Amino acid sequence: MQCQKFNEDWTFEKADQADRLKAFYGNSDAVAVTLPHDAMIREKRDKDCPSGAQSGFYPGGVYTYEKKFMAQNEWKKQDVFLEFEGIYGIARVWINGSLAAVNRNGYMGFSVDLKPWISYEHENIIRIDVDNSKQPNSRWYSGSGIYRDVNLWTGKDVYISHDKLRITTLSVNDDMAVLEVCAQLKNIIGHGLEAECLIEIKKDGQKTASDTQRVIFRSEQMQTVRVQIPIEHPKKWSPKQPALYECHITTKFDDKICDEAVSNFGIRVLALDPVHGLQINGEAVKLRGTCIHHDNGVIGAETFKEAEWYRCKRLKEAGFNAIRSAHHPMSRAMLDACDHIGILVMDELTDMWDKEKNTYDFSDIFEDEYNQWINHMVEKDYNHPSVVIYSVGNEIQEAGTKQGAWINRMLCNKFHELDNTRYTTNALNGLNCAGRRLGFIMRDVAEKFGMDSHGSGSGGGSNALNSFMSLMSGEKGEFFAKHPLVSEALEECSQSCDITGLNYLSGRYELEHELHPAKTVLGTETYPADIENLWKLVETYPHVIGDFTWTGYDYIGEAGVGIFHYDGNANFTSIYPERLGYIGDIDLIGNRRPISYFREIVYGLTDKPYIAVERLEHAGQTAGKTAWMFKDNISSWTWKEFEGTTANVDVYSSGDEVELFLNDKSLGRKPAGRENHFTASYEVPYEPGTLKAVAYQKDRKLGEYELSTAKSVTKLKVCRVTENERNIAYIKIWLVDDNGTINSQEAEKRLLHASVVGNGVLEGFGTANPSSEEDYFSDSVTTFDGSALAVVRWKNVKSKEPAVLKVWTDDGCQVMINIENN
Repeated sequence: MQCQKFNEDWTFEKADQADRLKAFYGNSDAVAVTLPHDAMIREKRDKDCPSGAQSGFYPGGVYTYEKKFMAQNEWKKQDVFLEFEGIYGIARVWINGSLAAVNRNGYMGFSVDLKPWISYEHENIIRIDVDNSKQPNSRWYSGSGIYRDVNLWTGKDVYISHDKLRITTLSVNDDMAVLEVCAQLKNIIGHGLEAECLIEIKKDGQKTASDTQRVIFRSEQMQTVRVQIPIEHPKKWSPKQPALYECHITTKFDDKICDEAVSNFGIRVLALDPVHGLQINGEAVKLRGTCIHHDNGVIGAETFKEAEWYRCKRLKEAGFNAIRSAHHPMSRAMLDACDHIGILVMDELTDMWDKEKNTYDFSDIFEDEYNQWINHMVEKDYNHPSVVIYSVGNEIQEAGTKQGAWINRMLCNKFHELDNTRYTTNALNGLNCAGRRLGFIMRDVAEKFGMDSHGSGSGGGSNALNSFMSLMSGEKGEFFAKHPLVSEALEECSQSCDITGLNYLSGRYELEHELHPAKTVLGTETYPADIENLWKLVETYPHVIGDFTWTGYDYIGEAGVGIFHYDGNANFTSIYPERLGYIGDIDLIGNRRPISYFREIVYGLTDKPYIAVERLEHAGQTAGKTAWMFKDNISSWTWKEFEGTTANVDVYSSGDEVELFLNDKSLGRKPAGRENHFTASYEVPYEPGTLKAVAYQKDRKLGEYELSTAKSVTKLKVCRVTENERNIAYIKIWLVDDNGTINSQEAEKRLLHASVVGNGVLEGFGTANPSSEEDYFSDSVTTFDGSALAVVRWKNVKSKEPAVLKVWTDDGCQVMINIENN
């Protein structure tokens, strides 16, 4: 089938709950929009909204999208479908006044057959009513409305059905790979015809192999073409070398081309065992993983290729080689980015089965719809070499019951029925699975450790669970993880998965091998600050195939999990205006935080040291902490008006020793490396200048890292950080002094103003500040840690006219950048 974007020329209106007849009387407030469009990110945040901190205090609503279009005459002899990649909220699709489709799962794409509803004589109207008013329905920021692409698919004569082309690597070695290409063809010409199907495999535009099939249609409309194709001296796909091929399929009838389809794929085979772990093309790979939510920061849930590629690339640069979609299927754009950049994927089905976690979540439709969810997910994922694991659920509450075990096996079998080339897991949480056993387990925990067995979080949803989860770290967590009743609760679900997935249960990794020596184990969700211990377990035990931290990239919602409170407030108590989780290795706008560099060193990926300084504005103060939090530090030596204040300085290093210098004066050598938790700590009275760390291994210099004090802000520095843009561009903005040194000090923050002229609009403008009341759709924002991010969207993607972004401050700093559409 042929695809074209159907994103332009829509109107959008938020429903007026007080006057539902407003539009009927012609008094509409509709505005023109181009999809993707997130309605929630444009809502005014409300401290009293039902979802509270879970959504970052963003309320839902009821919205209407409408588009008028003329049907093409050639459609009369074609199949015509609209594909919606994502609409969050209960979506009702009306075409010329008739209800054509209803979709209730906002993370699942769906298609609508246009042919029964359209007119060829008159203008057609497609109207989509989206109801996301029933809150709370998500444990994180969901977005609202048509937040992903809408695609128009047309097929004529004999065509290749959408998502029905599959390329499978049957075998591979250095000399030869054997592929199976399978395509479903549909004949809409008539009975008794003979068509031709040409299959070509290309690499970098050059044909490497081909085959031609003659396909006979008698009375049936559908036929499946299946052919094996050898590839000599194949370029194999792996995270280190993500080599991609293209499969081109052309259908012909009477020497006339009917349809052409192209799919990227990678040549790779998977293997799994407890001795070698996960293997890609015979090479063992440990998963350096992170969980991510689906939002793209200051543009909310809007899904653009450029935004997904930026997140993926930043994660890869930070040392990750795997991501887990939490807790719903991953977007097509992110899968494409992972294929090209070389990131492995655990794609997840859902956050709940039959038992609800929020009042209006998807639990009420799970039983009716899980089959179509899995079908859609597998069809979407199949040709993506990055996808290696399917997760059937996250912290499912009924997982520890007989019914839960039955559902788990059914889901795993369904995935294998549709795709036997990948592995299944379930992200099992001991607290969730324990169920009726939990009281007995917590009694034993309390007796051993003399603790209160009740969490202190408020607000329900993720707050209550996460607060209770924070009790399950350290020694208490180890004891809990190994409790016999936890083993009983996990047993049946873990049996039917290929990989035993454990959330916050690293204490039972060794025990799992004793209980199930034939199984592999994966840390599907873990505490970020525990990475040193976690990675040691991954390296020590062959059956432990990797670790997925919560989380690698910051996100909207679950607000306050990682925010440091110095005023007595407690985490998980739904504090307005907190907006972000604030526990990402990388912040909301793509800046790596100190824990990211610490993790990279623990992974063994760099010998370069790193300096992190605990924030001097909080010197001598004590903050509350959760198990997800690391340290409230920053890589900066700019602390104006704090001269003489003792700074707690950490130097992270893989070297056995580090030496710290302040203004060329040595502050002494200290041990570091694995034996010293990769950290050397110093107490340094602050004075402006240069702070430099040098790492050594047996007196051999490994590398160095340097911080310089910035002077007062006099300039703005801008940098376009996305690449190959077609729809949007990210522009990072920093506060700098005359020498170009970034000034990240809170006292030097500035209110930035932005405007876009030419072929562009300001799609989002914001910072990594986890608690700001400023809107991301405003044209002004206050810097946080010396930086901000502007997102420019082209008005006309086909025009080569540039957009011009201007950013300025009230005290005279100004910068402009021309942004050309690639």
